[in-house]
Amino acid sequence: MSKKKILFLCTGNSCRSQMGEGWARHFWGDTYDIYSAGTERHGMNERAIAVMAEAGVDISAHESKTVDMLGVERFDVVFTVCGHAHEHCPYFPGGQIIHVGFEDPPKLTAEMSDEEEILAVYRRVRDEIKAFTQVMDRSITS
Repeated sequence: MSKKKILFLCTGNSCRSQMGEGWARHFWGDTYDIYSAGTERHGMNERAIAVMAEAGVDISAHESKTVDMLGVERFDVVFTVCGHAHEHCPYFPGGQIIHVGFEDPPKLTAEMSDEEEILAVYRRVRDEIKAFTQVMDRSITS
């Protein structure tokens, strides 16, 4: 029996969806096939990479990509992690779509200049995504 395919979808696939993929692979990589993508490509967010590394999860080799670039025909579950992606979610035949929005660290920190304050926001969102992914299997139906 093949593993269920799980997608974390965000707008730019640079931060929140990448964190979701990283944490989900960390906790559930043996159970599910885990992916992330965006409705657009914004490149990888260096601060997201840094705060994930602090927590022991390496996403430095990840690339920003769109759903079309994944080459996967069907996802069993799609977690939209931002409102824009949820509102503009592509059609996934037969897939369960679950919205679990998280705040956008780049947007929240756009006017900040203190790097430690900025990283504190990224760490908070990272930890919120971690908490969700630890129990994400409760959201997935058989």
